[in-house]
Amino acid sequence: MRYGYWMPVFGGWLRNVEDENMRADWDYVKTLAQRSEDLGYDLSLIAELNLNDIKGEEAPSLDAWSTAAALAAVTKKIELMVAVRPTFHSPALLAKQAANIDHISGGRLSLNVVSSWWQDEAKKYGVHFEQHDDRYARTAEWLHVVDNLWKQDHFTFEGKFYKVTDSILQPKPVSRPRPFIYAGGESEAAKNLIAAQCDGYVMHGDEPEAIGRRIQDLSQRREKLGLPPMKFGVAAYSIVRNTEQEVKKELERITNVQGSAAGYKNYQQWLAGTQLENQVSLQDYSVSNRGLRSGLTGTPDQVAERIAAFEAVGVDLFLLQCSPQLEEMQRFSEAVIQVLA
Repeated sequence: MRYGYWMPVFGGWLRNVEDENMRADWDYVKTLAQRSEDLGYDLSLIAELNLNDIKGEEAPSLDAWSTAAALAAVTKKIELMVAVRPTFHSPALLAKQAANIDHISGGRLSLNVVSSWWQDEAKKYGVHFEQHDDRYARTAEWLHVVDNLWKQDHFTFEGKFYKVTDSILQPKPVSRPRPFIYAGGESEAAKNLIAAQCDGYVMHGDEPEAIGRRIQDLSQRREKLGLPPMKFGVAAYSIVRNTEQEVKKELERITNVQGSAAGYKNYQQWLAGTQLENQVSLQDYSVSNRGLRSGLTGTPDQVAERIAAFEAVGVDLFLLQCSPQLEEMQRFSEAVIQVLA
């Protein structure tokens, strides 16, 4: 099992706590990334949104790609999974930028491709916003261009959304045959795209049984295409305490959310712009990506048992959130990662 975490580029994950003691600034994310390597974490996911969908649109949020480049230079081991939204990036220019960051990191860059969901953000940043399946059609072309530019020179392509002519990208990425590409989604369009063009499938939090069904589904789609097996990751919000009473107290603290919270309007847009298999609740909203559904909340033994259940259905990677992040990541490392290693 590999353990990754979401970099808190939004200044936290809780909708009901204004200050989580995890600032959205360079000093904090640098400290967190460097410390996480010592704590045994394998990967950090750097989300990409120009507006803050957790704390509200007026709150600060860090740019994903410049942050990733800076972190690549000040870390040594950790994989940097950087989110990228095709509607915001030319495929050829992003391929060039990513290849450069891959060199800076010594081959530690990976992509998390996200087909945009936030219509208001796109309008405010002057970016065209398309309907759900059209966004995935764009993403398919975008990935085709990026993948080929990483692997060959004098590449020419003309599609519905993109056109490049005799394009050359040097130097190529360090990673071979290319940087690892993750993506997530629960619609048919998403799952077909991911099975055909990505290397890893990352999922919102859920019970191990539900995650196992999704893994089986994607694995079958992949096998039908004659492609090698994928890697599978799942989001989770972690709470590790010595007693169940302490766990319950912490759960109550983080789920006491009102619909008037600053980010609630953004959450409603996310629901409108995505196609999910299940309905979500206000408690799901309290932390992002349905992290509480994964159930990594309990005593160290309970959390270890839950991790074993996910591993049994084929999960390779956890993408963890917690608050306050540095303190809770250290607690999780000491109680779980170092014990199970």
